[in-house]
Amino acid sequence: MRWRPLFALLLLCASLTADAAEVRILVQSSPLAGFRYYAGETLWQTLREGDRLTLVREADNPHDTNAVRVEWRGQKLGYLPRAENRAVAAAMDHGEAVDARIAKLRQHKNPWQRLLIEVFVVL
Repeated sequence: MRWRPLFALLLLCASLTADAAEVRILVQSSPLAGFRYYAGETLWQTLREGDRLTLVREADNPHDTNAVRVEWRGQKLGYLPRAENRAVAAAMDHGEAVDARIAKLRQHKNPWQRLLIEVFVVL
């Protein structure tokens, strides 16, 4: 029931921005899991903050049934962190439109701190 006021507010915002192509709501901001195991290191010099990312649902992933793969221009960069992927996986499973982008790139010795992503629900 507490979602009704939020939903009403979202509908109001959507109607006020009828000229806008889409409404995007930030639902997750997190580090990229697995950065050092996939193409992140190789592509580091070409990645840019603000670049669009593709989210791919991997329901058959043997390690995590809520796995959401993160890609940049068709290259696998890693995954949404397991501790934070359940809501996004459920939204994708229900056919909701989700979008992601690179929020922050940092030169850091800890691979978990190098790439921060933001995930949006698209209305």
